[in-house]
Amino acid sequence: MSYEVEQKYPVADHQQVQGRLSALGAVRGPCQTQIDTYYAHPQRDFAETDEALRIRRIDQANCMTYKGPKLDSTTKTRQEIELTIAGGPAGAAAGEAMWQALGFRRVAEVTKQRQLYHLDRGGMPIELACDQVQGVGNFVELEIVVDDPAELDRARQALADLARALHLDAVERRSYLELLLA
Repeated sequence: MSYEVEQKYPVADHQQVQGRLSALGAVRGPCQTQIDTYYAHPQRDFAETDEALRIRRIDQANCMTYKGPKLDSTTKTRQEIELTIAGGPAGAAAGEAMWQALGFRRVAEVTKQRQLYHLDRGGMPIELACDQVQGVGNFVELEIVVDDPAELDRARQALADLARALHLDAVERRSYLELLLA
């Protein structure tokens, strides 16, 4: 089982953060368009249970993701289960057809341009994303994925240290979906 430890920060623009990332030795990764389609459960309200179910499309790649409730009050630490599904539009359509056959319904679609960076900090591999989210704004997202729950506190500390180094302080705990629907 994997746990995603994440912090998200709104920013006016990404240039200052990208300059600081470069100075810290972050490795620039690909820029990609991500389209996330979120679904509602037929029997429980994910907004109340703080869960999420989505299909993410990145170019021709598709995956289904379940995100469990947040485990603490300061970060977005939660269980995450992700499965690769068939690629291309047909694969995404088949995934949606399966969810709908089980009674799930489409809620909303979040589209973002994401510039990825990678950085090792305190022995923890961190993925950083400079996101431009349609209808929501610009954000910097810091994320560490751990398999061992004993590593959660160390991951939280690594993200807090990196946020300070990047001069990020206004944490946004709501998901992009919550921000879009607000």
